[in-house]
Amino acid sequence: MSTPKSSASASEADAAAPLREAARRRTPKAWANAVDLAIYRKFRQLARDPSRTKYVKAYSSLGEHGAVWLGLGATGALLNPSRAYEWRRSTLTVGAAYLISTSIKLAIGRQRPAVEDLPHLMATPTGLSFPSSHSSSSFAAAQAYGRLLPSPPLYCAAVSMAFTRMYLGVHYPSDIAAGALLGTLIGRLGR
Repeated sequence: MSTPKSSASASEADAAAPLREAARRRTPKAWANAVDLAIYRKFRQLARDPSRTKYVKAYSSLGEHGAVWLGLGATGALLNPSRAYEWRRSTLTVGAAYLISTSIKLAIGRQRPAVEDLPHLMATPTGLSFPSSHSSSSFAAAQAYGRLLPSPPLYCAAVSMAFTRMYLGVHYPSDIAAGALLGTLIGRLGR
């Protein structure tokens, strides 16, 4: 007589299913998609505590349309008039990262994760996923504002912002990585 699997081992089996499918197909794209989905499942399964999820949602909401980063730049320009030009330039860089990321997202058209047993925990303005605009604007801000403020807290905030998106089930890991890379590159150009 077999015993039923626990919900944890059933979830682990689900996370391994894409890897088994990739092994069957033996293509680089299948492997890349399988690894992306497996990491997504593992990370998304962390969101089991509703009280923690409430705070993660609130933090993630700050990054919508790059708002927290644009606000930081505007505040910096007002409070630091001797470096207002640098603040404005950095703020424009963050805005450019958001616009470029959104344009790429529209051009590529990758849909957000749709995993039956792991629904999104937050509504989003669009159903498009690649690259993550939260990641793009956050990493652009960390780069661009890094000459005006200490870099470590900026990068801590950027990494945290990026990972809220996977925790909430609205981005794959590759979306976040692509957004972080794009934001870093644009942020460097705007320094």
